Amino acid sequence: MSTFQEDSITLRKREIKVKTGYLPQAELSFYAENPRIYSIVWKDNDAAPTQEEIFDALSKADHVRETLVPSIKSNGGLIEPVLVRKGVVLEGNSRLAAYRLLAQKDPKAWENIRVRILPDSITDSEVFSLLGEFHIVGKKDWAPFEQAGYLYRRFKTHGIDENQLHTEVGLTKSKIRHLISVYGFMLEVDDRDPARWSYYDELLKGRRFDHARELYSDFDKKIAGLIQDESIERAVDVRDNLPKIVKVGGNTLKKFMNGTLSFHDAVQDAHLRGAGNYYTKKFSDFKTWLADDHIDSEIMSIPAEEKKQLAYVLNRIETRIKQITKKVNGAH
Repeated sequence: MSTFQEDSITLRKREIKVKTGYLPQAELSFYAENPRIYSIVWKDNDAAPTQEEIFDALSKADHVRETLVPSIKSNGGLIEPVLVRKGVVLEGNSRLAAYRLLAQKDPKAWENIRVRILPDSITDSEVFSLLGEFHIVGKKDWAPFEQAGYLYRRFKTHGIDENQLHTEVGLTKSKIRHLISVYGFMLEVDDRDPARWSYYDELLKGRRFDHARELYSDFDKKIAGLIQDESIERAVDVRDNLPKIVKVGGNTLKKFMNGTLSFHDAVQDAHLRGAGNYYTKKFSDFKTWLADDHIDSEIMSIPAEEKKQLAYVLNRIETRIKQITKKVNGAH
């Protein structure tokens, strides 16, 4: 058995005593509530995954097989110990999976894993706070879906309000509210695919679709269905093309909602009825920015070296504008 060294970590402005040493990796368990595991393993019926299911999922993950396994093997072990409470790896589940993959080929060499052990008195709420400190405030390596899952469970399960979450993770309250809302909607429409996060993020962002929701109470669920059956192929289509259908409204929106028009056909119909004008809007926005009264004074105050760089960029823009203008005029 390893000799453990005393250490401490800071959580919520208090020092917590921990022990660092080595434990047999086979005796440790994965933490099913870890947001990364939760996002890839928990399934439709919300039943907790088994340890075997968690290992199977993590062992197939690219970041485990292609990054952690060779890195740990090359180093001869972990640089950063996994964080353990009551035999459960709270932080470092991917590293534990990598260790077990290595142990399949050489059990003796990878028998013991470096650990940092928390006291048993640490609560579940404190565990989630600690994970947030690591991955949202610190390393910031959780994907948006994982961040949202963490915040959702802190809010729903642990009763932590937006003000406290803002203090814990440093995100604005509006951002926290949005992340929780999007994650909750994904659960409502039974979609746990992290790869589709950006679709729902665009769908629920801002007030672009409020009018459609007033007309059609099932608007969001209709779009969710199209996302899931891949009729809407890209998140950018939710951002750029869905607003065109909603903006043009009328029969285009009506036929889209009742299924007479597919998403693609509804977008085309919206274009025919004058929605979009994408390029005109882009150049108009650029023109508006250039016309701002503050631009001249701000440019005059920048350093000489930056003015040279700016002059070069402006010359390139001028050349490109002339090319585009020639093509546009030639199209008539």
